[in-house]
Amino acid sequence: MTQRLLNKAELEARSAFRYQLRRFERHGEQAARERGITFAQYLLLLHVEGAPGRTWAHVNELAERLQLEHHSTVGLVSRCEAAGLVERRASEEDRRHVQVHCTRKGRAVVQAVAFTLEDELDSLLAHVAARPRRT
Repeated sequence: MTQRLLNKAELEARSAFRYQLRRFERHGEQAARERGITFAQYLLLLHVEGAPGRTWAHVNELAERLQLEHHSTVGLVSRCEAAGLVERRASEEDRRHVQVHCTRKGRAVVQAVAFTLEDELDSLLAHVAARPRRT
């Protein structure tokens, strides 16, 4: 299979996208820091609260969403638990599995950071929607 070269417009579009994405992340890092948590903690809270169809997540789901190794995710959950942001609960369906739930404090923090990022998210999504397509 022959690899094609990207044209100038495609490279410019990728550069612009990476810039917008990094701006969004930087604003998220700052908003999280202002609320006394790390950006990684914010992302974990976001993925717990944003779990499709429920308000909890399993560690393996969080590891996938965060693109982290399982043991790194367990450490992050432990740090969030120590900060009072999440709590672990044994699954009622299968006691071998642990569910991660946000505490009231965790829900308040994730809402505050997410709200702060509304304008940046809109900007990022507008950029993605305007992306030129391959020819």
